[in-house]
Amino acid sequence: MSKQFDVIVIGAGPGGYIAAIRAAQLGFQVACIDEWTNAAGGAAPGGTCTNVGCIPSKALLQSSEHFEQANHHFAEHGISTGTVKMDVAKMIARKDNVVKQNNDGILYLFKKNKVSFFHGRGSFVKAVEGGYEIQVAGKAEETLTAKQVIVATGSSARALPSVPFDEVNVLSNDGALRVGAVPKKLAVIGSGVIGLEMGSVWRRLGADVTILEGLPTFLGAVDTQIAKEAKKAFDKQGLKIELGVKVGEIKSLKKGVSIAYTNAKGEEVKLDADKLIVSIGRVPNTNGLNVEAVGLQLDERGAILVDGDCKTNLPGVWAVGDVVRGPMLAHKAEEEGVAVAERIAGQHGHVNFNTIPWVIYTSPEIAWVGRTEQQLKADGVAYKAGSFPFLANGRARALGDTTGMVKFLADATTDEILGVHIVGPMASELIAEAVVAMEFRASAEDIARICHAHPSLSEATKEAALAVDKRTLNF
Repeated sequence: MSKQFDVIVIGAGPGGYIAAIRAAQLGFQVACIDEWTNAAGGAAPGGTCTNVGCIPSKALLQSSEHFEQANHHFAEHGISTGTVKMDVAKMIARKDNVVKQNNDGILYLFKKNKVSFFHGRGSFVKAVEGGYEIQVAGKAEETLTAKQVIVATGSSARALPSVPFDEVNVLSNDGALRVGAVPKKLAVIGSGVIGLEMGSVWRRLGADVTILEGLPTFLGAVDTQIAKEAKKAFDKQGLKIELGVKVGEIKSLKKGVSIAYTNAKGEEVKLDADKLIVSIGRVPNTNGLNVEAVGLQLDERGAILVDGDCKTNLPGVWAVGDVVRGPMLAHKAEEEGVAVAERIAGQHGHVNFNTIPWVIYTSPEIAWVGRTEQQLKADGVAYKAGSFPFLANGRARALGDTTGMVKFLADATTDEILGVHIVGPMASELIAEAVVAMEFRASAEDIARICHAHPSLSEATKEAALAVDKRTLNF
């Protein structure tokens, strides 16, 4: 017999579990279905982000950053450590524990908010009177029915056409987070977020890392000035980044991988590596949803077609996060999940794509919100720019990390902030002020007039806003 709910959410990643909790807060009877399973066979809600993405990668980045600090920077603080060794197994175990804490936290939140959780794969069966029938295929088969369904099934790593992931030699983000020992040579195809972050982890631990990027420019979505500053820092660290390459034949060997490619000069190169991380983007995860059973429409990429409110072509069926249009970011999925739950309740959910922040958690960190200088030029928008280097910031000097800058772009006439771009220490935290400012349509002058604590990295934000009017005080 089918179990009846008001709202069924398929997927418990950032978009799904947040949508389920918000819908429950609004008084609905909610079920959330997720098939992710941990090593012990138990439920592991949280999706890619929690299990093989945002959370575990930050745990490894933190561990590798400590190792880098101990090896190369403790001495300047007067700290003697002797020989520093990394126990990779222990580092991975700590990462796994961080992931489990997050999995368990989501299960606790479901219980607290009275969300019924079903461990298994959710798929459409048919449209029925009063909504849709959803099957849960897991250890215990279940049939659920609800008038409203939110699809939040996320995305999967895109593989190279001729080289499938084996998660031993050819790694997706999943395998890259489970490498058991530091590879002597690591190759990465794709200089996006995952490629740079994972490349940084293993470079810090001693791997010789080469990143191959097909595009002629580095981080094309990032403000050009910021991208150049970041590239300079990565080059100095020993992260080898080759741009404008054309990858040819890739052979997976008994031990390692052989990659043939043509470099930007047109030279044929063969790169042998112990491991290869493929980081060439992600694809919407709609396999197994059985969309044909109800006529749910997909686009040519396999993403679910939605309008501006995340409504699909079917009444009562919504979709959020990586499985729909827009940036594949956990926080974008969360905002859409909340907005859809509120729209189901007759409220006016709000998601502003213009103020979604982006972050790359390398060292230096890279973060931005709004438009880049090249976008403003292409759009013919008259703007003013102001920047301030961390080299002139007292807190950055005390931290021993003065790489990078904060950059403001403001409308030439109204002074409204159009974009803020940061490369440097704690950029991921500093960008929040810019997001708030832009959401309230603040001017650069507004930020310039706000008192910022001294000494703090945030003073660089204030000074960059002052620089828009060419009146910095400390540079």
